[in-house]
Amino acid sequence: MTDTSTPRADQPIDDDTPVAVDDSVELDDEDPVAGSGGDAGDSGDADGGSGGESGNGAPSDSELFRQSEIAADYVEGLLDILDMDGDIDELVSSGRPVVEVVGGRLQNLVGQRGSTLEALQELTRLAVFRQTGSPSRLLLDVGGYRATRRKELAAVAKNAVEKVKEYGEAVRLEPMSAFERKCVHDVVNAISGVESESEGVEPSRRVVVRPVD
Repeated sequence: MTDTSTPRADQPIDDDTPVAVDDSVELDDEDPVAGSGGDAGDSGDADGGSGGESGNGAPSDSELFRQSEIAADYVEGLLDILDMDGDIDELVSSGRPVVEVVGGRLQNLVGQRGSTLEALQELTRLAVFRQTGSPSRLLLDVGGYRATRRKELAAVAKNAVEKVKEYGEAVRLEPMSAFERKCVHDVVNAISGVESESEGVEPSRRVVVRPVD
């Protein structure tokens, strides 16, 4: 009998299938923002920092690792279908399951500014949800994209901070994904005299850096 609890990589997702849309999944991709004007939705952690799940209901390390194994199997099936080669590592980092795919010619899985990677991450989270019945904070990386992008965004954030301090006016950055906004918040919130918050709605949601009153 075919197991339908987990979507195969070659199986289209039925629109009627329950999707893990719990706020703990959708909203944990962004870091807490500074100041009272921050969005309530920016209360999680895309990078395994201080946000995210807490309390007695938090999954154990063994449960998190099981999530990463399920995710790794799903991604492996996708690579087979696409005839792509890649080494897949599953691990638990900072209290969340992580899957890393390393190899050559993987750019198509990343897409422009990580758009394909973000979509693939959501599909992989869905695969985990279907098998475990619980929303997952899985973080998926391909070809080290997230680490590289994090460094680029650190430079963007520092440049924005310099402008804010020089001119004393708020700086609005270009629209970014939740992961990208979180990277910017991390840098800005570590610097005194400035604060950051997110404004707008997807896909035009962006970070605003402003001086502290």
